[in-house]
Amino acid sequence: MQLGMIGLGRMGQNMVVRLARAGHQLVVNDRSAEVVAQTQQRIQKEAGGQAGGAAALADFVAKLSTPRAIWLMTPAGVVDRVIADLLPMLQAGDILIDGGNSYYVDDIRRSKELAARGVQYVDVGTSGGVWGLERGYCLMIGGPTAP
Repeated sequence: MQLGMIGLGRMGQNMVVRLARAGHQLVVNDRSAEVVAQTQQRIQKEAGGQAGGAAALADFVAKLSTPRAIWLMTPAGVVDRVIADLLPMLQAGDILIDGGNSYYVDDIRRSKELAARGVQYVDVGTSGGVWGLERGYCLMIGGPTAP
């Protein structure tokens, strides 16, 4: 499976390392090109895998196969901005996953707004902190039912 991850703080970075260990294909993005490079090196060293990476969102989106699955591990306060920046590059059938702990009312609004454009939105509150790398994560999933 291919997954794009935006937000490579301690938790997001650990999540992609864990996913790489399981053999998933990853494309990583962060506002810092240095963090993207560090994450790619860490995936290679700790998981024996490779990840595509890009600090620019357009490059990040271009490296993902359609339909794209993009996981946001950003602070709740910037999710709307990241979605606004991504939306012009997305297509119907793409999936956005918010792994942060956004307020559920915001998730309901985002889901409706994105559904009107054919983009699926899934709220996946993630817990496990920095220990999730070894122990796994608790995922609280909310989203549309399959048609």
